[in-house]
Amino acid sequence: MSNKQRQLHLNAFLYGTGHHEASWRLPEAEPAHNLDFNHVLQIVQTAERGLMDSVFLADGYSGRANKLEPFTELSALASRTKHIGLIATVGTTYNEPFHVARKFASLDHISKGRAGWNIVTGAGNASHNFGLQEHPEHALRYEEAEEFTDVVKQLWDSWEDDAVLNDKASGIRIAADKVHTIDYKGKYYRVKGPLNIARPPQGYPVLVQAGSSESGKEFAARTAEVIFTAHQSIASAQVFYKDVKSRLPKYGRTADQLKILPGISPILADTVEEAQEIENRLFEFVNKDGAVRRLSERLGIDLSQHPLDEPLSLEGVRETDEVNGHKSRHQLILDLIRDENLTLRQLVNRLAGARGHFTFTGTPLQLADVIETWFLNGAADGFNVMPQIYPGGLDTFVEKVIPELQNRGLFRTAYEGTTLRDRLGLERPLNARHKQKAVL
Repeated sequence: MSNKQRQLHLNAFLYGTGHHEASWRLPEAEPAHNLDFNHVLQIVQTAERGLMDSVFLADGYSGRANKLEPFTELSALASRTKHIGLIATVGTTYNEPFHVARKFASLDHISKGRAGWNIVTGAGNASHNFGLQEHPEHALRYEEAEEFTDVVKQLWDSWEDDAVLNDKASGIRIAADKVHTIDYKGKYYRVKGPLNIARPPQGYPVLVQAGSSESGKEFAARTAEVIFTAHQSIASAQVFYKDVKSRLPKYGRTADQLKILPGISPILADTVEEAQEIENRLFEFVNKDGAVRRLSERLGIDLSQHPLDEPLSLEGVRETDEVNGHKSRHQLILDLIRDENLTLRQLVNRLAGARGHFTFTGTPLQLADVIETWFLNGAADGFNVMPQIYPGGLDTFVEKVIPELQNRGLFRTAYEGTTLRDRLGLERPLNARHKQKAVL
């Protein structure tokens, strides 16, 4: 398939008042809208008006995020939208496969085939909320996650596609011989099955992954169909793109079976000067002391006395292999310090924009140029769009960037198909039991 025939895939990452950490402090911002369903619905309907593939809700099980639980929120959104995909983060470490399989099957049925599961291993250290002594080690979490995901897929496959008969004449609602136990006995999980709800409309909800560590990349190559990733430059994104795609053949997969969507976090205005003014306003509201404290905790050194306008050094910082959390994001920060010789103020401001994702300040036309360049030069199959200000940032993206991408033949002008898999050009997976029968 040539570049001209390829179409961008665009996801909107929902995030309160915006992905800039100071967006909630703007005079016009309404932080209470974090729990206002109608506010979220307005944003999602804007994304759907823009023909975007999906929206995404991140989640975790600790901290003071003050946001709605994703299954509840996405189920409500499913009833008020028609086309857009609905993706939620659900961590494997602090859940059970049966619950996750049932919830995503339910969401896929409610939305008529628009659900997606962002598979993470930890969703942050929440051991203290789940009776564990400590957060499991990074490699172990990925080993558990692979088994967890396999169990979930087997549960979805425990119902054959034609198991539901609802035959009034015979009095048979469900064909008993088409619903199967899975009798799974693994290293970490023992699950008998079957699931207590029919196979999802998509077969499996779209499987998404967001880790870019070595373990994360291997897990993605084996399992994921979409990757959300963070890169500060096209060069870094190209290396990642080539690396992950090259791992697919050993799992019997082709490059078009995995869509790589780097995060892009824009501030947009009709002129560069106006966009820069918005960015400067946001920087004024950044809590510098809080940001320095968090950065100190991440890097393992005390930066409280470091002058804001002097370059940082990597001396004494915690190395990535010592981190038991988000390894890829930690490495990204180390690379920024080493490669760009940033001052502490510059690093704080860079991370404030979108926690390490690629930030952009300029005009819609300039952003369209960046998107096209990355897309046509082996860095992305599309983008995880992360406006630094909601809802206005997404409004501008939909009204001014998407039409430009459509004019260039890079983005759809109408929704195709009915499911999220259709939008992403992903095949509906066969029930694994049918594959086994074919082999026999």
